[in-house]
Amino acid sequence: MKQHFSRWLPAIAKTAVAKAAIAKITVAKTAVAKSPNRRAALTVAGVAALGGLAFGPTAVAAPVTTGPHAGAVAAIDLATGKKSGTETVKSGLTTGSDKVPAKANPPGRDKLIPRGVEGAQSRIPLDDAQLANAKAIVKAAKETGVGERGAVIGVATSLQESKLYNLGHLGAYNDHDSEGLFQQRPSSGWGTSEQITDPDYASKAFFNALKNVGGWHDLPLTAAAQTVQVSAYPYAYAQWEEQAADIVQQLW
Repeated sequence: MKQHFSRWLPAIAKTAVAKAAIAKITVAKTAVAKSPNRRAALTVAGVAALGGLAFGPTAVAAPVTTGPHAGAVAAIDLATGKKSGTETVKSGLTTGSDKVPAKANPPGRDKLIPRGVEGAQSRIPLDDAQLANAKAIVKAAKETGVGERGAVIGVATSLQESKLYNLGHLGAYNDHDSEGLFQQRPSSGWGTSEQITDPDYASKAFFNALKNVGGWHDLPLTAAAQTVQVSAYPYAYAQWEEQAADIVQQLW
């Protein structure tokens, strides 16, 4: 399991640095057959390759409260197959609601956040790739029986681990062999590289592990997630609970 999870959350690099990094990015979208559907894992070589974030081991965790700068958006566009510069992030508070029809009877906050949030909350904008991955997590939560609360824990965990991107191996900047939405490691028994970069497989693996945590329903989100993930930054998951609840409320 990933030992430097919160390096996905350092302060956004300066635009000039990100643009320089973008010139060195090598991005491969690896599609693998999955039933009739296909999924893609993003493989990025180079520091600050995705979202303008620093991947180095000395990166310090910091809440993300605003959207990426223009250079970071361009890097994400490259990673997700969009045309750089054709779309811009309007707000750091986006949850994808503009892309998801409103539900007639969404789950109540008492089911989504039964204990209330802990500490300052962070938000990031969501693009189509992130929203699709969130949908996969919510679907897996339903199929594994962990319910709305489990879905919130899963989405929050992925927001912390990968910003809801299905990441392939990041070369020299990868932490050991961590990959996918939850940065699971083949060497730790989570499955093969191909399996853990399958959003459905990765999500179900996470939820099945969560179900083995005694009393997980009653634990604070960060405690439940940490028991599964064994993170070097055990309290970092808490900052995503509010946005995760919003996402699940929209998608459930």
